[in-house]
Amino acid sequence: FAMIAVDNSVAGRVADVHHLLPGSGLHIVAEHFQPVHHCLLGVKGAVLKDIKTAESHVHALSQVRKFLRKHKIKAIVALDTAGAARDAAERKDKSVAAIASSLAGKMYGLKKLAADIEDEGHNTTRFLVMARNGVLPARKTKCVTSMIFRLKSVPAALYKALGGFATSGINLTKLESYMIGGFFKTVEFYAEVEGHPHDAAFKHALMDLELYSHKVAFLGTYPADPFRFQGR
Repeated sequence: FAMIAVDNSVAGRVADVHHLLPGSGLHIVAEHFQPVHHCLLGVKGAVLKDIKTAESHVHALSQVRKFLRKHKIKAIVALDTAGAARDAAERKDKSVAAIASSLAGKMYGLKKLAADIEDEGHNTTRFLVMARNGVLPARKTKCVTSMIFRLKSVPAALYKALGGFATSGINLTKLESYMIGGFFKTVEFYAEVEGHPHDAAFKHALMDLELYSHKVAFLGTYPADPFRFQGR
């Protein structure tokens, strides 16, 4: 199995993931919503007021903007949060910190200079779980289906293609468009719907989608995490 972050409640969608999913050869088999808490980590002897720069993944930095602005700390983009913690430990510079989890701090012997520095208390990242083989949930399971489609070049194609989901009472929870091959004339859509592809209503909606699309490809159908229904 593999996991990939796709969305964050503060920073939004994770860039470039749409390029990886269709061509990965993997199937989405589950989703997981993970509360995320960031720490400012420094080497031994460092104190908060001495920190000039903080390194982390670009998405983590986007989740702690208020903290960095308040303390006048310059953000430096790193490949990932754990790697930023490792680099800070190796550099042994008291003016350099990493933004990562408390676990990363323990792994690399760093001091926790500040905890829970994320801008919002609800900071949550959604992950997709991928596998070589797809597993279709039982039809009675509350599930989500992820797909990509490419529309035909006709007026109101998007409206007509998605009309079947509205008339069938199927909830479309996500719709994103992406340029293909560097050309603005070709657009591919990534969509997530709450439903099972074997349900009659889903099949009816799919007929309209296929009628107005050159391509429809399923990336996976998987159980809906209970977290997505909170607040409904």
